[in-house]
Amino acid sequence: MTQPLSVLIVEDEPLIAMMIEDLIDILDHKVAGTTDAVAEALPLVERGDFDVAILDVNLRDGPSWPIADALSGKGKPFVIATGGHVDPPPPEHAGAVQLAKPFTLDSLKAALERIAAR
Repeated sequence: MTQPLSVLIVEDEPLIAMMIEDLIDILDHKVAGTTDAVAEALPLVERGDFDVAILDVNLRDGPSWPIADALSGKGKPFVIATGGHVDPPPPEHAGAVQLAKPFTLDSLKAALERIAAR
C-alpha cells in the first residue's frame, strides 16, 4: 500500500468522475476535488492542495493539455486518462503515466503506485 494520496479529478463525464471518486475512496486515497473543465481546473492547480491529478484528455471546454502544462510547471504529477484518444500526448507530456479507459480498480491502483514511486 502506498502512502494515501490527495487526488484532483479532471473528468467531464459525470458517471466516470463518480466512479473515479469511488475507486479513490476504495484505494484509501482522498479526493481533493473534481472538475470538468480547463477553466475550472487551472485555479485548482494554482492552489496546489493535492498530490496528484487524473486528467481526462478531452474536456467540455477543450483538451486538457493546458492543465498538464500547469501541473508540470508546479512539479505536480498527473495521470492521463484516455478513452478513444488515438493521438499521443504532446512530446512534453509523453512520459506521463497513462491510464486507458475503461479502467479498473487494479489499473488505477497501478497508475497511482507508479506516480507514488517517482
